[in-house]
Amino acid sequence: MKKNLFILLLLATAVSLRAAVSIVPKPDKCVEKRGHFTIDNKTVICLSGDNEEMRNAVSFFNDLFRTAAGYPLEVTGHLRSNNVIRCQLTPSLASDEAYKLNVSPSSIRIEAKSAKGVFYALQSVRQLLPAAIESDKKVADDVKWTVPCVLVDDAPQFSYRGVMLDVSRHFIPKEDMKRHIDLLAFHKLNTLHWHLTDDQGWRIEIKKYPKLTQKGAYRPKTVKGYMWDNPTEWDTNRYGGFYTQEDIREIVAYASKRFIEVIPEIEMPGHSVAPLTAYPQYSCSGGPFEVEGRWGVFNDIYCTKEITFNFLQDVLDEVVELFPSRFIHLGGDEAPRVRWKNCVHCQQRMKDEGLKNEAELQTYFMNRIESYLSGKGKDIIGWDEILEGGVPQGAVVMSWRGEKGGIQAADAGYDVIMSPNIYMYFNCHQSKTQKRIGMNKRIISLEKVYNYHPVPEVLPKEKAKHIKGVQANLWTEYLVSREDMEYMLYPRVAALSEVGWTPKQQKDYIGFCNRLENIRKHYDVLGVNYYQE
Repeated sequence: MKKNLFILLLLATAVSLRAAVSIVPKPDKCVEKRGHFTIDNKTVICLSGDNEEMRNAVSFFNDLFRTAAGYPLEVTGHLRSNNVIRCQLTPSLASDEAYKLNVSPSSIRIEAKSAKGVFYALQSVRQLLPAAIESDKKVADDVKWTVPCVLVDDAPQFSYRGVMLDVSRHFIPKEDMKRHIDLLAFHKLNTLHWHLTDDQGWRIEIKKYPKLTQKGAYRPKTVKGYMWDNPTEWDTNRYGGFYTQEDIREIVAYASKRFIEVIPEIEMPGHSVAPLTAYPQYSCSGGPFEVEGRWGVFNDIYCTKEITFNFLQDVLDEVVELFPSRFIHLGGDEAPRVRWKNCVHCQQRMKDEGLKNEAELQTYFMNRIESYLSGKGKDIIGWDEILEGGVPQGAVVMSWRGEKGGIQAADAGYDVIMSPNIYMYFNCHQSKTQKRIGMNKRIISLEKVYNYHPVPEVLPKEKAKHIKGVQANLWTEYLVSREDMEYMLYPRVAALSEVGWTPKQQKDYIGFCNRLENIRKHYDVLGVNYYQE
């Protein structure tokens, strides 16, 4: 009898230990220990390597304490042995995002190759703290800021872990963009793909071409209900908005402090009705046009006249100055070539360049822009349609129409971001019973997202290395508010984070769901409008 009680006690202890350590994404290695470390107003953050980047890595964590606990933690370069969070740079670690975390009753010790790893280690500590740490005002003094003792050795599997936010269909105000960035950082995601231009709105100020925002940022009407409803109903209120260049700089700097790279998408040659409304001379027909209030794909795209390339280069000159990111996303998707077939300028361009068809003309178009951006130290990303006329030189392919494009690109030696619409389109519903926000009837459940692996089995090892990461996309045709967007993003972003971070062989959906219970407590305090079954 005593033996059975002892076994039950051990099992209960093991369960309680497992429940204490709930980190998402799941660390590479995690050993739970007894005891806990308590952070109080005497706790010091000690930096070995006290510089601006390291201070930035701890500032976000410190701000949580300043708000929720009512006091910031002292940050110093002087060593201390007790009641300390010690952050140390260790060059021998595997990658810039790798970290080691050792929580004992007397201290928290963090080792990382770079400040980015320190930041991610502190996101793990944040998740281990009581959820009240997320409060936007001071909480009761009797809250104990305890962190369970644990040993973590961690690094991500993929270097690119992102979310695309579409602000063209429905605009996301500056402060809401910052909130989205904060939540991406919480999940150790490192890339925000910012879809800034489309048929339904141009959202970035370009000083040389003011009509892009004066006319292209606003549509006179918006379709109500499903895009193919018959008869069509319209909301005739003028709708739109844009980011000034000062807004862009502020958001990019905000993301950078959270170690998130912001990649702008400037769509071309298709999805360009909004800019052509402002400057119809860069189309094949000359217009006139109206910023689209419908969703879908439209025939009017940029013409391949020389003045069009001059215009786009001018636009990209200003984009490059605003975004320090390595990449500029050029879209390249859903570009009907109907206008090109009947355009004297485009047909002459094909003849002059020795191009056999309009698909090759699109590759020529993208190569022209790629070469220009390359001269400015930038690489390009394009949706997988850019493969159709031959891959533009130096391009990274974002595979959205399933995995076929990604496999083709990787096989040809090009780098790939996997973003297949059957797994990674978060505008799709999460279950058949979900409250209907959008009109996309495909179901992409939390489990389906979690079980996705970005490297197709058909790729041999030497080709699989070209799969650089994974991205979820949130298209906003039917998402009009921040609450709508959060409802579609969370908790699937938590599953995405584990897809991009955790080794395939270590993934465990049941274990993830158990750890997610703690993450939901943080969501609750943050006021995240997440989906609940």
